[in-house]
Amino acid sequence: MEQALRNRLTFGPIMLALVLALLWLDCAMERWTAGRIGNGSAGLAGAGLLALLLIILPPAILELARLFAAERMQPYRFIAAAGSGALAVHAFLTQFVKFKEYAASSLAFIIVFVMLFAALRRAWVRQTHEAIVHMAGTVLATLYLGGLAWFLMALRVKRSAHEGVQGSTMLIVMVLLVVKFTDIGAYFGGRLLGRHKLIFWLSPGKTWEGLGLGMLAAGAVGAACSMWIAHFRWWQGLIFGIVIGGIGQLGDLLESLMKRDADVKDSGALIPGFGGVLDVIDSPLLAAPFAYLLLSVFTGAR
Repeated sequence: MEQALRNRLTFGPIMLALVLALLWLDCAMERWTAGRIGNGSAGLAGAGLLALLLIILPPAILELARLFAAERMQPYRFIAAAGSGALAVHAFLTQFVKFKEYAASSLAFIIVFVMLFAALRRAWVRQTHEAIVHMAGTVLATLYLGGLAWFLMALRVKRSAHEGVQGSTMLIVMVLLVVKFTDIGAYFGGRLLGRHKLIFWLSPGKTWEGLGLGMLAAGAVGAACSMWIAHFRWWQGLIFGIVIGGIGQLGDLLESLMKRDADVKDSGALIPGFGGVLDVIDSPLLAAPFAYLLLSVFTGAR
C-alpha cells in the first residue's frame, strides 16, 4: 500500500505536468495559427489534445480488450483503435466550416464502418461462430473510449470560439483537475475519516466519507478554475466541480465492475502506482459528456 502511494505521488505529478505542458503547446499553436489556416480568423484548436488522444487510445483499447475477454467478448483491437481515433479526429474537424455540413453523416458512417469492418474481419477467416460477439465487442470498445473521447475533444474545439483560446484550454485542465482532486480527496478522506463503505462488494476501499470530501475538493477546484473562464461564475464552477467529480467516481466504479468480472486488480501495469492507461483515463472520459452538457447549460453556448 505504501509503495503504491509513493508511486502515485511520484508519477501522478509527472503525468499531470506532461499533460499541462502539452495543453500549453496546444494553446500556443492555436494562437500561432490564428488567421493562417482556412478556418476564418480562428486558429487550429485542439491539435495537442488530439495528439494526446491518438497516443493513449490504442493502449487503452488493448487493456479494455483484455477485460472484455473475461466474458469471451473479444473486440478486434486494430479496428476498435482505428475507430476510436477516427472519432477523435472527427471532433477535431468539426471546427472547420466546410466540414460541419458533413459532420452528422460522417459520424454515423464511422460507427457503421466499425461494425461492418468487424463483420468483414470475421468473414475473412470464413467463420460465423461468435461473429456477433466480436462485432458487439468492437463497437462497444469504440464507443466506450472513442465516443467519450469525442466529447473531450469537442469540449476543447467547440468551446474555443466562445471562451477563447485560454478559456477553452482551461476547460480541459479544469475537468482533469476536478476528477483527479476528487480521487485525492476521496483517498485521504477515506483513510482519515472513512467508516461506511460505499459499495463494499465492488470497491471495498471507497467510503461515503471519502466520496463526500472528494466532491468538496472537486467543488473547490472548480470554483478556483472558474476565474480563468469567460461567462463562468464561481458558484457555477463549484457546482460543476461537485457534479463532474461525482461522475468521475462513477467512471472509476464502472471500470471496477469490469475488472471484477475479469478478476484483475488493474487494467494493466504500464504506469506504476496507477495500473494501466485505462485506470487513468476512465474517469475523465466518462466525465467529458457531462462537462459538455453542464457548460452548455451554464454559458448558453452549444
